[in-house]
Amino acid sequence: MTNKVHNTKRYDLEERTFWFGQDVRTFVKKLPKNIGNIEDGKQLVRSSGSVGANYIEANESLSKKDFVHRIRICRKESKESVHWLRLVDTGGAQALEQERGFLVQEATELMKIFSVIMRKSE
Repeated sequence: MTNKVHNTKRYDLEERTFWFGQDVRTFVKKLPKNIGNIEDGKQLVRSSGSVGANYIEANESLSKKDFVHRIRICRKESKESVHWLRLVDTGGAQALEQERGFLVQEATELMKIFSVIMRKSE
């Protein structure tokens, strides 16, 4: 998972958001295959990937206003990822519950980081 393996440089937010999206994809593949998980999993994959994509866009923005807007989207997508993570069904599997807990924590931390960036940039 991200904290243990990927994040030797926790300050590299572009890399951290990449690994969040990657870890979510790995998690979704392990979920029980049912209609709810298929639909919620699609939304989760989209929102988790959007966090990093919008952070890259923010760093390439041409104006401060565009930067803040993209960071706001990063925060929104992080928050949305928490929502979808809470909705998916792990089938009660302890390992999946732990993995989900880690991903919820990571999404929440990212949301807080983007909130601070927004406040300092406005």
